[in-house]
Amino acid sequence: MSGTTSTLPGASDAAAPSTPHPRRWLALAVIAISQLMVVLDATIVNIALPQAQADLGISDADRQWVVTAYTLTFGGLLLLGGRIADYWGRKRTFGVGIVGFALASAIGGLAQTGGLLFAARALQGAFGALLAPAALALLTVLFTEARERAKAFAVYGAIAGGGSAVGLVLGGVLTEYADWRWCLLVNIPIAAVALVAAIPLVPESRAHGNTRYDIPGAVVVTAGLVSLVYGFTKAAEDGWDAAATIGFIAAGLVLLAVFVVIELRSSHPLLPLRILLDRNRGGAYLASMLIGAGLFGAFLFLTFYFQVVLRYTPVKAGLASLPVTLGVLVAAGVASQLLPRLGAKPLMVAGAVLAAGAMLSLTRIGLDTSFVAHLLPAQVVLGMGLGFTFVPLSSLALVGVPEHDAGAASATLNATQQVGGSLGTALLNTMYTSAVTAYLVGRVPDPINQVKALVHGYTVAFAWGAGLILLSGLATLLLIKVRKEDLSTADAVHLG
Repeated sequence: MSGTTSTLPGASDAAAPSTPHPRRWLALAVIAISQLMVVLDATIVNIALPQAQADLGISDADRQWVVTAYTLTFGGLLLLGGRIADYWGRKRTFGVGIVGFALASAIGGLAQTGGLLFAARALQGAFGALLAPAALALLTVLFTEARERAKAFAVYGAIAGGGSAVGLVLGGVLTEYADWRWCLLVNIPIAAVALVAAIPLVPESRAHGNTRYDIPGAVVVTAGLVSLVYGFTKAAEDGWDAAATIGFIAAGLVLLAVFVVIELRSSHPLLPLRILLDRNRGGAYLASMLIGAGLFGAFLFLTFYFQVVLRYTPVKAGLASLPVTLGVLVAAGVASQLLPRLGAKPLMVAGAVLAAGAMLSLTRIGLDTSFVAHLLPAQVVLGMGLGFTFVPLSSLALVGVPEHDAGAASATLNATQQVGGSLGTALLNTMYTSAVTAYLVGRVPDPINQVKALVHGYTVAFAWGAGLILLSGLATLLLIKVRKEDLSTADAVHLG
């Protein structure tokens, strides 16, 4: 769920070296370490969040900022990060991204207030938006032979998939046996190893041509998304009809409209709108955003359910979350084989139905739900739904895209997942908070009722998540018309 496994802007513009770089495989190891750091951060903090929330006194309404501050800046600045890497220098951008990510992790790990932790997470996302595209562009430049490039992207993709699982377990171990702060501080030694190794092993490269950046577009779209998320947060605190809620949501929508105007008028837009206007790609991006919206928040609440209601230790909670990853890996392998035969649409619709069904199954949790009989199969089916969805999405992102737009098109897919996850986490957290408050009205606030209220809130959040995933399936059904013959297997390989 990291969303960092696609080709990014300008990667195809680089001039390929006439002979392969002699230390390209060692450079791949360095790049893989940096990717592991970014992917770990997407899941390792989830396991630590219950303890971090208690330690720093973060409210239920505000705790989602630990997740959304990261995903908003990462998704909002990802396209700009790709442009900067191409024109400023990929190795230089890679180094700055590593150092900045480590410094932001240190600030978060030492934070004494919730606000400082939120700011550190946002800073991590911003530097991650430099690091991820620079790393991928370096891979594209280093590996010019098709078979070698496929192997390199397979390694990179495996890190992306397996890193999430490692993050769940490592987050549990660090939280239980050290402190939740080490879930952030662990990035510092990883970054140090990657930086020291990158200096001699990774070559510099950059694209040529016009080097103007769409800074206004990046600032406006990120500000608009932050305003929307803050509006959802205010709804949890003050209600949907409060002036602050309406004001921030309205401001967010206006800023996003301004972003569209900027992109239409810019000679070098951050997001060329021609990429979105194709029916199949537009449908894929919409489905991607809705899936991200339904899932990110659901994973957060599952973590809290394990630790707060079922009283799992952090390690046990991390291990209990692994079945989702298992389902993804199994279904992704099957989907890769079925995609050329069936096409994207049947797989994506089936994936949405499976994932939504699993989410609805999670609405039946209680105070002592069996892991083996209920939670395990629900998570495996959820993971299978994701696997059947994400493999076709990667191919659809590049259907009919000219070569000079390929990087922006695939990076947009990652950005939509991150942005959707940000908005969905904020929305689901608001629905959860409102449900908990409503449940306790007229009831004695004793410990049993308080725990029951939490479970009720989780089930409401899972139901909303299921609804968002079903909407993604509906968008696929109505908008995507691409035939299986139009899908390029090369694109799927290129996307890792």
